[in-house]
Amino acid sequence: MRLCANTGCQLNLIRPFGFTLDERRLRRAGLDYREWAQVREYDSLPAFTEEVGARRMFALTTRAERLHSEAEFRRGDVFLFGPETRGLPTELLTELPAERLLRIPMVPSSRSLNLSNAVAVVVYEAWRQCGHLGAGGRLRA
Repeated sequence: MRLCANTGCQLNLIRPFGFTLDERRLRRAGLDYREWAQVREYDSLPAFTEEVGARRMFALTTRAERLHSEAEFRRGDVFLFGPETRGLPTELLTELPAERLLRIPMVPSSRSLNLSNAVAVVVYEAWRQCGHLGAGGRLRA
């Protein structure tokens, strides 16, 4: 949530969550950025994909061949990240074209980064490629 507030990204959360979003728990977790972040909740992945429509969707997985830094991002792209424990469902990964499956480089025998670090790596690369729209007095995306 903090990352989205500071980069102008929208955070889309798809149920089921492994957490609750009540204000007291968010503040205790240090996520008091809710008022500055654009957060949307969806009951299912199909509900989310229907809403985003034809926008380009990228999925992050340790099983991808293509590095996140090899993709050319543009404004409006959508990134899917799965739970740290199991990643995204295989059926979702098989529906997307191979060039939309991305991985973050790590040393051999690593399992994965934690979710917030993985999101930050990808968001900042995409934001960099888009000229950091909305930052430092530039036009808002």
